[in-house]
Amino acid sequence: MMLKPMLNGAVAMAWLASALFFLRFWVQSKDRLFAFFALAFTMLAGNSVVAALLDADDERRHYIYVVRLFAFLLILYAIWDKNRANRHGSG
Repeated sequence: MMLKPMLNGAVAMAWLASALFFLRFWVQSKDRLFAFFALAFTMLAGNSVVAALLDADDERRHYIYVVRLFAFLLILYAIWDKNRANRHGSG
């Protein structure tokens, strides 16, 4: 019973470590890609914390995964934005 919240906490810690990693690169380079990645990983960490605090196995609690959807869409947007900026900058 206590294994799921503990694993969700470990996953949240890993997401936050990844967010801090990309935040450090954003501070050094001021590249928007790193800022978007840091924000997305922070959102994923928050999702893991909420899943640990709530009973995520309940099918009526699907709305907590909407945050995960937005985080992955933010990552896709960041990649698209970076490629679009490189295309306009080199042309």
